[in-house]
Amino acid sequence: MKAQRVLVSAALGVGLGMLALPAAALAQTTVSPSTTPVGGTVVLTATGCNPKAGDAIFRVTGPNRDQNVRSTTAAAGGGLSAELFTAGFTLGTYTVTATCGDGSSAGTATFTVTPIGGAPAGGGGGDDGTPAGLLAAGGALAGAAAIGATVLVRRRRRAATVA
Repeated sequence: MKAQRVLVSAALGVGLGMLALPAAALAQTTVSPSTTPVGGTVVLTATGCNPKAGDAIFRVTGPNRDQNVRSTTAAAGGGLSAELFTAGFTLGTYTVTATCGDGSSAGTATFTVTPIGGAPAGGGGGDDGTPAGLLAAGGALAGAAAIGATVLVRRRRRAATVA
């Protein structure tokens, strides 16, 4: 009877974790390209924001900036986006924090402003385009499932030894 309760609890925990993963994956902010020369343009995108809830606000902070940029268009893949011109920006790395129209966070991203003729522009996101937060959430779920399976096996062995 106890083993059955443990099995049901473990299955419930894994099921709830699987439901939480898509929600975590929805809240994502990207900047493309992730590197731009002074005077270039970057596109800020909050893919987890619902356009019907209102505009997204992108807060850009860095060496000489602390400004808000309001979304101007619905993004092609869903969410909201805005273009940011980097004329007058100081060289360095900038952080973009997005807030959806309903007040929920859409995550953060970074981009780098380089000198004209500096480093070539790259794509938004990580090296392979996979957001680090999504990888961390997947790893945490896999770890939780492994721990649950270990506990289940140990309890089953104890129950078999006692009987």
